[in-house]
This record gives sequence, structure tokens and C-alpha cells, in this order.
Amino acid sequence: MSEIIDAPAPWELTGRAYICVLRADPRILDEHSWVPASLAGKRRSGLSLMMFVDYADSPAGPYHELLFIPGLYAFEDGRKYFSISRIFVSTMDSVVNGRRNWGIPKELAQFEVQDQGHRTHVRISTNDQVFADLRFRAFGPTLPAPRGLLPKAWRTLAQHWDDQTFIYQPNAGGRARLAKTEQMQFDASQFPDLSAARVLATVNLRQFNMSFPVSQIHPHNTPQT
Repeated sequence: MSEIIDAPAPWELTGRAYICVLRADPRILDEHSWVPASLAGKRRSGLSLMMFVDYADSPAGPYHELLFIPGLYAFEDGRKYFSISRIFVSTMDSVVNGRRNWGIPKELAQFEVQDQGHRTHVRISTNDQVFADLRFRAFGPTLPAPRGLLPKAWRTLAQHWDDQTFIYQPNAGGRARLAKTEQMQFDASQFPDLSAARVLATVNLRQFNMSFPVSQIHPHNTPQT
């Protein structure tokens, strides 16, 4: 096994992505989305996000990613943050550095990505068993999506990991267009089963540049001032 790349924050990344805004069954969000026990019962919003990301370049090298954000959660500082509950990536370099830098609970998986015209087909597996099968179709004009377009509150995330709270605020800009999620199939033993979720919107970031800053890190049982 090759040596893991040591890639401390901050990071600058480039790539492409599909972002899905969902409304899912609350039972799935609260009981079957791998939310840590320290955040159980603290979800404060009904909208969720699923993202497939193809990072062409990062300090840890290129990699693929599938992640799920069940919603906003109330944290110990009295504020509400989005929090990633389940995430798979295609390299151990990303797993190790994502956990270390931002407390992101990354797991390793194998990704098969096929592009045909405006369509993208993604199959994700562990131990040769496919647990996510996704199909997207992008359409319409590509428009600028500048950095800072979203308010800071919408792009601030927090994680509980290893008895610590990580708070971080990624920022991205690039070019975006509308898309459709044509298929979502999941093995609920590996990833939240979102197959019956209502897809409110899908956006294709055709190309982006992203900054991932250094996290604020605190013991998660200690209120921050």
C-alpha cells in the first residue's frame, strides 16, 4: 500500500458536480442516515442535499465523491449548521485527510463513472457490491456561478468527529446549468435510501474552483464563545 499523502488545509480544488436538493422521509433522515449519536434529534430543517463530485485536482490528488447532508443541525454553540452524515470517496488519501482536516466521516468506495453527451451514469460499490446507481442529465445554457453567490450561513458546515467539533466554510465558483436526476437506487445498508425522495432541484456544476479553509476545532461538549 502506498504512503498516504499528507495534505493539511487549506485546499484549492477543481472539478465538476451534480447537486440534488431533496425532500425525504423524516424517518430516513433521522434513523437511517448515519447521523452521529451526538446530533440525534437535533435536525432543524426538512431539506436535504445529495452530491456527486468529480474532483479533477486537489492537494490529495483527483478523486470521486458521493455525499449526503440530511439538513441543518443545532450545535452546541447555539447555531445551526449543515452536516455531512454519509460520504464515500475513491481514494484513501481523501479519506484520511478529510477526516483529519475537517472531521468529515469519509469512507472508501469504488466509483464507475460513464459520460455520454449530457448524461452521466455513476455506480458506486464496496467489496464488488454496487450500493448506489445514479443517472443525471444536464441541459440548458451554462451560466456563471460566482464565488459568494450563496450566503455564508448556507455554506457553513459542522461535523462531530473524534470528540471534536469541526466548523468550516467552503466557497466555490464556476459555471452551472440545470440538470435532472433520472435515476437514484441505493442499498440502504450502505447509504440512505433516497430512491423515494422528492427531487426538488438538480444543478450541474460543469466546472468549478473550490476553496476548503482550515477548520475551527473545539471539544464538542464545550460551548464556543
